[in-house]
Amino acid sequence: MYTVSKYPHGTFSWADNSSSDPEAAKAFYMALFGWSKNEIPIGEGMTYTVFQLEGEDCAALSGMMPDQLQAGIRSQWNNFVTVADVDALADVVKANGGTVVYGPEDVFDSGRMLHIQDPTGAALNLWQPYNSIGAGIVNTVGAMSFNELWTPDVARAKDFYQALFGWEYDFDGIFTSIFNRGRANGGMLQLDDVEPLWLPHFHIADVDAAISRVKELGGAIEIDKQVDPDGMGWSVVADPAGALFYIMELVEADPWVE
Repeated sequence: MYTVSKYPHGTFSWADNSSSDPEAAKAFYMALFGWSKNEIPIGEGMTYTVFQLEGEDCAALSGMMPDQLQAGIRSQWNNFVTVADVDALADVVKANGGTVVYGPEDVFDSGRMLHIQDPTGAALNLWQPYNSIGAGIVNTVGAMSFNELWTPDVARAKDFYQALFGWEYDFDGIFTSIFNRGRANGGMLQLDDVEPLWLPHFHIADVDAAISRVKELGGAIEIDKQVDPDGMGWSVVADPAGALFYIMELVEADPWVE
């Protein structure tokens, strides 16, 4: 089973896209992953587009605010981690060198959110669910399967997130794997010349076909096809508005176990 009804504390559970060109981005993702959409009005002419896969919510997208567009902020994917108590973690964030950007605040009746930056500068959202757990489907073709931090200071990031979520880690000499309550939950990569950020991975059936499709749909290839020692193929790509994400051909996607 790849459907989800709840996420444990400290687990990645959602990703949404803030886009400078929402109409182009929506068309891109729907064509690339076979997503359908549910448009939800959120006030003042703004819409929150919830994408669906096999009838389950899988990701979302909204247009940037005018001030963000004027500032030239790049389109980006925003990553969410489920927590038991958002309010209790605000002081933990600050005590361990992070920054509370805004919140905690309720997001309608969906949940309660805290938007933070870790000590290396990467943004992340903490999510306490009310009526929305986040993604109702993961780890299958077209769904989110992984979340990865690019940062120039993995050591500092590890300490911060361990204090915040209790994460554990394994380092293979290049890549730091994240485990939450014994389950694989993401990773960290030391990169010195990039803006720190979290990137979602989406599982695809064929990485070569997906790379070609990204190009056909007006996206760009940031890191061309790579193959890990276990045979897993992946690429880092950008949508037509410039938001980065991974496409990954998992050798065997783990079913979700609650």
